[in-house]
Amino acid sequence: MLHRIRIRSPWAVDALITAVVQVAVTIPFVVPRSADVPPATWAFYVMTTLSVLPLLWRSRAPLTCLLAITLAGFVYLPMDGPGQPMPYSPLVAIFTVAAQGGARQRQVTIAAGLPLVALAVALRTNTAREYLFAFFLFTMVYVLGVLARTRQAYTRAVEARAAALERDREREAERAAERERARIAREMHDVLSHAVSLMVVQAEAGPLVVRSDPDRAEAAFDAIAGAGRDAMVQLRRMLGVLKEEPGEGPGADPGGSGSPRGPRRTPQPTLAGLRDLVDQVRRAGLPVALLTEGEPRPLAADAQVTVYRVVQEALTNVLKHSDARAVTVRLAWEPPGGDQSGGDQSGGDRRSGGQLSGDRLSVTVADDGSGVRKPGGEGSGRGLIGIRERAAAHGGSASAGPGPDGRGYRVCLQLPLVISSRTEAAGVAEAAGAVGVAGVSGVARTSAEPGETT
Repeated sequence: MLHRIRIRSPWAVDALITAVVQVAVTIPFVVPRSADVPPATWAFYVMTTLSVLPLLWRSRAPLTCLLAITLAGFVYLPMDGPGQPMPYSPLVAIFTVAAQGGARQRQVTIAAGLPLVALAVALRTNTAREYLFAFFLFTMVYVLGVLARTRQAYTRAVEARAAALERDREREAERAAERERARIAREMHDVLSHAVSLMVVQAEAGPLVVRSDPDRAEAAFDAIAGAGRDAMVQLRRMLGVLKEEPGEGPGADPGGSGSPRGPRRTPQPTLAGLRDLVDQVRRAGLPVALLTEGEPRPLAADAQVTVYRVVQEALTNVLKHSDARAVTVRLAWEPPGGDQSGGDQSGGDRRSGGQLSGDRLSVTVADDGSGVRKPGGEGSGRGLIGIRERAAAHGGSASAGPGPDGRGYRVCLQLPLVISSRTEAAGVAEAAGAVGVAGVSGVARTSAEPGETT
């Protein structure tokens, strides 16, 4: 508490110390003196007080305070006034110089202090006992001041480090919030862009066949409703984690009724959801083939979400910007050192002639369009930026551009196969089966329209 008061009001601390020292030097003047000793007079008391008053400036001018007290003390020596048990004022001043003074002030104190102490003892008693006691007091008080100085420096360093750590924590929290906002923005972009694109395609096709083919028109409107419901479910899941009211958690059971409150949330999409995604796009009128190659290996859950979102964004771009008549989605599980036979040989970031340094999943979404944007098509390019960011977050790479000879357009994603738990390893077989994975060297074709060719 005294440290905080000294920082906020050093005058108050100096005044308190001065008052305490003044009380101490006053005691010999109020205690009865023997008859053979000269009486204590006001002149003696005033002179003693003058040796105390400089302590009021000890924090602002430590060396000047010490010199003023020393001068007053030497003036008082020839007087036959009451003596003091301890030189209170000089001791406080020496401590202050050692604790708060600069390097030059401390050097002057040591260089001039010891000779002045010896001179004061010589003028008083000139005894060996007095010399030993005086030098001991001077040294101990100075050492205590140096220790106090060291402790204060350590405390300041600790406080500065704590403040720096707090600033770093705040900056890291801000960066984490920015990353989370970017993640949510990417998720919302993927969900809304895909759903709205499907709804627009179906809405434009519905009026054209409402009279000639009522069943097809009804299917188109059902697809619009389904796309809207799916988008609402995914948005509710994303936004629900941002603000969760009491009792709305996944395991909430108010009143012990055993029925959780709040909206039911669906899990994040995985590889198993690619079949439904492809079927959804096909219902919009765009034939899609889903191909898989190689033997499936473990893939982390967040990487599965990335694959799903990349495929979703690529299919959405085909619906919005391409004049393609068919799309192929290919998943190739590549072994260490293996080559991508039957996979993507020209697109993506494959610059090493097909040689891979470890297990990798390559995903390619290619269409047979003209490779250019539809007339009047609009887009901000954030979807492709989001694809690259998702790939980089998992140590992978992504690219997008025209296909061979400028025909069509393809989006390529390559991810290292990293697993974080045995549960994910056990679940990869189920996810692979859902998308129709064949053997190690076989190629399986799933979710293709009848009559289509590879």
